[in-house]
Amino acid sequence: MISALEKAGILTEALPYIQSFAGKTIVIKYGGHAMIDPELEEMVLKDIILMKLVGMNPVIVHGGGPAINEWLDKINIQPKFVNGLRVTDSATMEVVEMVLAGKINKGIISRINSFGGKAIGLSGKDGRLIEANRKKATEDLGLVGEVIKINPEIIQTLTKEGYIPVVAPIGAGPNGETLNINADYVAGALGGALKAHKLVLLTDVEGIYLGDGPQTLVSRLSQREINQLIAEGIIKGGMIPKVESCLSALKKGVENVHIIDGRKPHSLLLEIFTNEGIGTMVVKE
Repeated sequence: MISALEKAGILTEALPYIQSFAGKTIVIKYGGHAMIDPELEEMVLKDIILMKLVGMNPVIVHGGGPAINEWLDKINIQPKFVNGLRVTDSATMEVVEMVLAGKINKGIISRINSFGGKAIGLSGKDGRLIEANRKKATEDLGLVGEVIKINPEIIQTLTKEGYIPVVAPIGAGPNGETLNINADYVAGALGGALKAHKLVLLTDVEGIYLGDGPQTLVSRLSQREINQLIAEGIIKGGMIPKVESCLSALKKGVENVHIIDGRKPHSLLLEIFTNEGIGTMVVKE
């Protein structure tokens, strides 16, 4: 049990961070186990509400892969991935939009509101938030999009009015078609458009590993080192969109980018409000 004196010490340690982050935008990519474990979910969402209450402007971009797979299984559609990206035909796109913009997005805002926060849900199609084209790749990915432009005005309006925006990673194509966009890429692009102070990606690993097992966790990597690790095949699969999102965010002006373990209780608070921090920080050269 933490004593009252220890609690006071924790608050004192957090004070300079609260002061320096006041008014700053923090984009949080919310995904992984923290979305499906009820206790972790409550911790993450309450941490985000706390961030808002102490003067920050948190913006959530959520994923939803496991829930999409669950619904695809119900209609006998086998999911397929290429380099961590979901191949999306028209039938899959219908399920993706239903699950992301409907079930998951509205579930998150409902829980934030029930915990005392104020949240509003959006997809990239609302207010022309995310303009996208079909993503070019060596293999046809179908209705998979890549962000062309972020129009952040609707997010800025909501944050000024005291709301926590919750964004589903769906964009509008040039002909109005709905495109499925990896949530990591959306988070990076949105962070850049908002000139966010920090981008935090919640994952199901402690950060970036240089080998097999958590003992190879690296706490800091540069852009050059990440590109080399991708070329060597050390960073692969689902981690590729995450690190590419980090690089994109840095290029567009985000000051700090972090990949952290969303399975750890209060990982967001540990990253933002303590001296040690956790996970892997990605930095410019």
